[in-house]
Amino acid sequence: MEHYNMNLTLKVWRQKNEKEKGHFETYSVPGISSEMSFLEMFDVLNERLINEGKEPIAFDHDCREGICGACSMHINGKAHGPWAGTTTCQLHMRAFKDGDTIVVEPWRANAFPVIKDLVTDRSALDRIIAAGGYISVNTGNAVDGNSLPVEKDKADTAFAAAACIGCGACVAACKNSSAMLFTGAKVSHLALLPQGNPERKTRVVNMIAQMDKEGFGSCTFTMECEAACPKEISVNNIARLNAEYMRAAFTAEETMG
Repeated sequence: MEHYNMNLTLKVWRQKNEKEKGHFETYSVPGISSEMSFLEMFDVLNERLINEGKEPIAFDHDCREGICGACSMHINGKAHGPWAGTTTCQLHMRAFKDGDTIVVEPWRANAFPVIKDLVTDRSALDRIIAAGGYISVNTGNAVDGNSLPVEKDKADTAFAAAACIGCGACVAACKNSSAMLFTGAKVSHLALLPQGNPERKTRVVNMIAQMDKEGFGSCTFTMECEAACPKEISVNNIARLNAEYMRAAFTAEETMG
């Protein structure tokens, strides 16, 4: 693939903390290699800012391999940028052209308050998991892998749902800031497996209750969440979440009756 250098203009959101009012600042970034990742380009800019005695731009990152989901950025109006099925850290600068202006913002959601610049507090997703995204197991010797047979189609669907990395792009892309795709993926992959049966009814009720408590919006099924998801999690998981919730509700009514 042909390598080339670009001169770019960045408009980056700067915000000291959750309480301070934020604003855009414009930076010229010359000589950027087309083979750099988006985060490497930010590294170059931040090194220059530090050398100039200026405050570097705060952004979240960890693995830089598309695994952890930390690299949450809104790039030119799209969560994680223009490439489908790609995290920000795996986005390369060849996605842009020489002379482009790139607008970079943090996730915009009430449930994701800005910590600083492009870093948001996404711990609301962790609290949804803590509310029910687990299974009960008996400790002891390892159980044989074939002791609980699972149908292949269910195993494949569960594995696809479990691929969710919890980056929050689905929330950022949704006009309602809904976390239904995230919650649906976490409920689905356990509901589809026999290991998830003990908490099946309480799991979905508790996780949806926590999701609402965190202030996420409702789902109006515009499917922007699936389009923005770097792991291409299917909206079918939202339908399964709703089915699991209805199943738990009807079972509760029958028990009370």
